[in-house]
Amino acid sequence: MSNQTKYDAFRQTYPEFVYECYQYDVQSDGLHIVFTFRIGDSILFTPTAFVPKRPFLNFDQPKETMDTLVFNMGMIELISYWKCLCPPKVVVKCGSLSDSQIDFWKKIYFNGLGEFFYINGIHATIEDFLEIDCLNVLMPECLSENTQTIKHSSNQAFTKAFKHSSNQANYLVPIGGGKDSVVTLELLSDYLAGGKRPVPLIMNPRGATIGCIEAAGYSMEDVLVIHRSIHPRLLELNSQGCLNGHTPFSAMLAFYTLLASQLSGIPNIALSNESSANEATVAESGVNHQYSKSLEFENDFRSYVAEHVSPQYNYFSFLRPLSELQIAMLFSRYGKYHPVFRSCNAGSKEDIWCGRCAKCLFAYIILSPFIPPQQLDTIFGKNMLDDPAMLQFFNELTGHAETKPFECVGTIDEVNTALSMAVERWYPNHRPVLLEGYTPVATQSTVLTTLQPRHNLSPALVNLIQQHVQAATT
Repeated sequence: MSNQTKYDAFRQTYPEFVYECYQYDVQSDGLHIVFTFRIGDSILFTPTAFVPKRPFLNFDQPKETMDTLVFNMGMIELISYWKCLCPPKVVVKCGSLSDSQIDFWKKIYFNGLGEFFYINGIHATIEDFLEIDCLNVLMPECLSENTQTIKHSSNQAFTKAFKHSSNQANYLVPIGGGKDSVVTLELLSDYLAGGKRPVPLIMNPRGATIGCIEAAGYSMEDVLVIHRSIHPRLLELNSQGCLNGHTPFSAMLAFYTLLASQLSGIPNIALSNESSANEATVAESGVNHQYSKSLEFENDFRSYVAEHVSPQYNYFSFLRPLSELQIAMLFSRYGKYHPVFRSCNAGSKEDIWCGRCAKCLFAYIILSPFIPPQQLDTIFGKNMLDDPAMLQFFNELTGHAETKPFECVGTIDEVNTALSMAVERWYPNHRPVLLEGYTPVATQSTVLTTLQPRHNLSPALVNLIQQHVQAATT
């Protein structure tokens, strides 16, 4: 059965996906959150999230503020569960949505599922893939797979005023374990005065994220941690042949960072998405693996939050003025992170560079102009450019294939510029196997110094980035 046939059949059999309710409770160890989603009478999902206590977090928040934040977190969580059966209608029982909010959510869902539809060969349009029906009723008694009742933790009156703490001049920096968030952390640490440092935020800590914050001089007690779980019923359905694929993880993270901002009293949320994220994965299409890292999403999200949540949250990408090439140049100067950073999804559970995927090859290429081959080989375990098995990925990255890899990688121009710079610097005579027939491109003298003008940074932060770029190129 084709995936298109499955998609059509599932939508006939399962006409509704229901967002039943959300629940949250402050317990002795931190904040516990449960979402409840339902498909039909027999399929129930109850994914959870948990924020451990930290001295700098305040869990005593107005009920209405928490309701708004957690409700919206559920709205982005639901798409991971919707995609297994793709019901044509999403029924929201536990909150209200205006027409403009519904349009916002449909756009996130559709564009965030662009890769999912493309890879699965499913033909869908933003008009027909789903309808959102908001019942706008009081939250019902929540369905649950256990008998424990989780009650709202605060009955204080709602206020839209953001409660700043002593951290008000600080920044939250989500750490992913790769080079990008390390650069953000280092530059903002350099920027803050008076001994202040950004507060790292880690979702589901793993080897590389822990290694990076420890290399930066933090302990895990200094980190705002979020543990997020996937309900096992979804994995069961996937194993039984239901539809599966990419969902907009960065959009999900964005809504969780609002909760982190509220609990910490830190209004500035500094992401590490660069200008390269705006390029489509499939040429001349709207299919972009990195849609929820794009400036388009960032601007939509900022507008939604300002209008429907609170204007006091400042979510932006600190690295938006930079290319992947410039970020790699800056990262190359921070040698203490080179043994511990990781960007390989395939090897993330083992905390390794697998050495066999497009992400490993891209990371090797983008760093290749700035780190000598022998040092890169030590980081990655081999010279990635001397492995003929990487030829298909090499062609995809350099623009000689129908699509770019469905990974978070730089633009085709950036890849070719990096390779051309590496050839000139390290391989004037003998070349690795992937570069034997490669024709370098002409590189402009300003490629490492020019900043992109479209971003949401303050002039002071742009000046900070410009200073570090100038220092790295002189």
